[in-house]
Amino acid sequence: MKFNPIDHKGISLEDQVMNWSRLNTRPYDKTKVDPYTRTRGILMNSIEVESILFSHQFARHTSDMETKRKLAAVRRIEQQQQKAINWSIPAEETDLEVTLGYEQVAVDLTAFLARNEPDPYVKSALNFALLEDFDHLYRYSNLYQLTEEKSASDIIGDYTEITVGRPTVLEHRHPADDVRRHYAKKTARFVTKLHVMTIIAAEQQTMNFYMNIGDRAEEELARGLYLEIGQVEEQHVTHYESLMDPSMSWLERLLLHEYNECWLYYSLLQNEPDRRVKQLWEKHLDMEIGHLHLAINLMKEHEKRDPLELLPDEMPPIFKFESNVDYVRQILQSQAGFNAFGTEFVSADNIPSDYRYHNHQKKVNAGGAPSEMVIEKIMDEHGNDYRQELAGPHPVEKYRQRQAAAVH
Repeated sequence: MKFNPIDHKGISLEDQVMNWSRLNTRPYDKTKVDPYTRTRGILMNSIEVESILFSHQFARHTSDMETKRKLAAVRRIEQQQQKAINWSIPAEETDLEVTLGYEQVAVDLTAFLARNEPDPYVKSALNFALLEDFDHLYRYSNLYQLTEEKSASDIIGDYTEITVGRPTVLEHRHPADDVRRHYAKKTARFVTKLHVMTIIAAEQQTMNFYMNIGDRAEEELARGLYLEIGQVEEQHVTHYESLMDPSMSWLERLLLHEYNECWLYYSLLQNEPDRRVKQLWEKHLDMEIGHLHLAINLMKEHEKRDPLELLPDEMPPIFKFESNVDYVRQILQSQAGFNAFGTEFVSADNIPSDYRYHNHQKKVNAGGAPSEMVIEKIMDEHGNDYRQELAGPHPVEKYRQRQAAAVH
């Protein structure tokens, strides 16, 4: 039987408040944790942070005091949910190790959404940014080898490849070329709306994370890599948020946020091997069902609409963290050389020589790019870069030789 959160009561809001000891979650063992248990936690931390920030913005744009109070009540609970999730990261996991988890999220989340996205334009947007996050994982993995003398495969396992994507140095576009066309809320498939909301949250939190920890690195090269990739993460937030129909009302977006959380917690619950974490996902699902019913009632009260007309009769197919090696290779082979030209994705060979992209590249890359310097340094010190190519040589010939990993 298909799951529909509307058919369940969930936990009433007044029964959701947790005490400090329950929130102070016991961290996982970084040497034993399943890589996808780590990524599930990173994703749901992102989702809760996005919901909190959205709720604050909603509160700043409504004068109705009762709505403000209800948003504040839900927001307080979502703060607790975020703490219970994020506090599972152990102190001995370094910032760079957490970063590798973030980039594994970006690769395997984006690839799964793209594989299952019915809207051709949204799918193309996912595929475009996928290759950029894939390259970020490669650059940070090489930094990890250089600075901590450890293998990134110890963090991400053998689920995700580590090799050249669309080189980071080429990703720095003029801001105007990161704005996309939005889907139409009346005709877009519901799952498309969930996909876009999910990827916005994930990329936004990655941006936030690098904004706050990038300057904690001691090595100048590491600080440079964080600031360079952090800028691209901001581009990705612009890229993805512009896909969402801006004509949706605040209450429509609130409804979508709460349903999206139900969808994700239910999805992760189906594939979580860690019993303790699985109990957390189950608890949070029941809490989010309560939040969803509150959003439904707010829409009925203030917009005099039936929210059920906006929701599907049954939940879309679940999301799953799983290996996407073959899919990523397929996109690498066909789209590694793509660039953005306005709202479209085209071969870089079709970008005019006088286009704004080239002028922007000259400005930001004057004096060199940290993402290239990392590879140059590891090549100098080790004779080769760090890779985990699980399915054979790189699908793009010019990136097969390790000496060709740096772009000149």
